[in-house]
Amino acid sequence: MTVIRLTRMGRKKRPFYRIVVTDSRKRRDGAWIESIGYYNPMVEPELIKFDAERLAYWKGVGAKLSDKVASITSK
Repeated sequence: MTVIRLTRMGRKKRPFYRIVVTDSRKRRDGAWIESIGYYNPMVEPELIKFDAERLAYWKGVGAKLSDKVASITSK
């Protein structure tokens, strides 16, 4: 199954996340199909940027959103 989730980037104790489309069987930081945005929780206010058109496309073809991605994209 295809899933839209966060993959961790950044350095130790300074996380930065990409919002990616990947196969659910892959590791969290493994290979992904497409990067559709990013999320930076370390700045104030939190920085969230994603391509809403690509998100809608992937949801339309059956991709599931992780809990965290669903909560940050609904803000």
